[in-house]
Amino acid sequence: MKRVEVTKPVLGLCYMQVCAVGDATDAEILAHCNLTNPSGVTGGWSLVKRVSGNPNHSPVPCDIYEGRTHYIVAC
Repeated sequence: MKRVEVTKPVLGLCYMQVCAVGDATDAEILAHCNLTNPSGVTGGWSLVKRVSGNPNHSPVPCDIYEGRTHYIVAC
């Protein structure tokens, strides 16, 4: 498994979900997202939601692979 994997390529218009290792940086996550699942908008994927006021967008531990986290990425 790669350090970053797209797990849900489409979540509404401007979101997707990735599963990443604990030490993955925002830059690493965004680079993978923009390469493997381009958003189609000019700015591309530009934000990893590490903290969110919306519980549906908050990071959660992966329930399959220990040490990995699911993040929402926005464009």
